[in-house]
Amino acid sequence: MEKNLIKRAKQGDKDAFLKLMNTQMQTMYKLAWTYLKNEDDVADIVQDTILTCFEKLPTLRKEKYFKTWMMKIVINHCKNLLKKEKRIIHMETLPEETFVEREYSNSEWNEMLGLLDEKYRTVLLLYYLENFNTREISQILDMNESTVRIRLKRGRDKLIRECDT
Repeated sequence: MEKNLIKRAKQGDKDAFLKLMNTQMQTMYKLAWTYLKNEDDVADIVQDTILTCFEKLPTLRKEKYFKTWMMKIVINHCKNLLKKEKRIIHMETLPEETFVEREYSNSEWNEMLGLLDEKYRTVLLLYYLENFNTREISQILDMNESTVRIRLKRGRDKLIRECDT
């Protein structure tokens, strides 16, 4: 069904595009949250991503790579915002109440991810919560697949060490 929505959206069907974006909203939010940790910025990034997807969707070559393509757009928008504002993200401080915690029953997972460096957190989020494989993650993050596997292992190891303390 999603493949059909993508095809119709590429052909200019606005209703199909809206349905497609609605199915991806939570994914975009979770990924942007791992970078920004700020509700307003995340909402802006999701909105910018939707606009970029709408404008650039006709350039997508293969429908099966839509989600990978969209995730790359989210990441690029996040990185651009961080560069622009030259912000420092303090991973130790988590907001008292967030959309992410309301959406997930396992807030411990989110807390544990918050203890990791961004490079490990992003890979673990894409692998475990979004079910991307290492090849897809390497495409999204523009890195070697072996680097993704190393970061997965190191991220898991760091989580295990954190749980033991």
